[in-house]
Amino acid sequence: MTPEQLVEQLKQSLGDRLQSVVLYGSATTGDFFPGVSNYNLLVIAQRFDLATLDDLATTASRWMREGNRPPLLFTPGQLEASADSFPIELLDIQQSRQVLFGEDPVAELRVSPEHLRSQLEREFRGKLLALREGYLTTGGKPRHVVALLTSSLSGVLVVFRAALRLFRESVPASKLDALRLLADQIAFDPEPWLTVEALKREARSLRRINVGALFESCLQVLEQVSEAVDRHLHSSDEKVER
Repeated sequence: MTPEQLVEQLKQSLGDRLQSVVLYGSATTGDFFPGVSNYNLLVIAQRFDLATLDDLATTASRWMREGNRPPLLFTPGQLEASADSFPIELLDIQQSRQVLFGEDPVAELRVSPEHLRSQLEREFRGKLLALREGYLTTGGKPRHVVALLTSSLSGVLVVFRAALRLFRESVPASKLDALRLLADQIAFDPEPWLTVEALKREARSLRRINVGALFESCLQVLEQVSEAVDRHLHSSDEKVER
């Protein structure tokens, strides 16, 4: 099912309750790889009561069975109120999006830099904890470790791109380009996560890679960037206080 086909089904299911559908993520940034990447959609409707969710259920279930993420579901008021809770996601949607139906719901949203900084701190700590805990579930088996890294890749790259916003007003839509530019701002080697990206799209052979060393390097990079961002944020706070 394509995003456009989903929109047609949403129009049939929700009728005049449906207000907007926006495609975002890798499909709009040039990072999309057929058979590997999935589609991300933001759906705005007048309400999401139980009856509306029931009307969505069949269509959404098929959409997710095909490997796509569940759509983000907001009413207009809830979306505006979420600018302080999801600044990273909303900034990314604002930067690269395609309105498939209705009016553009994010064009006029305002995201506070302070809310971005706050979410960045939480996200880096969460990603570190998730990788460490996830490794325990792999038993150290190479294929399971690679699966953990590749499944974590998109979320990690999103946070890296958000971190770049601390140093530059303009950031590239491509997550890999943003990773390389961030390495110019913070002293770290982006190669481990670039290797994971190549493994995800099957451009590198697993047989020639020391998976344990790769995981350790990926973890170290995440720690380095997290610490650098933390120092930058605290330095900014001190300048404000002065």
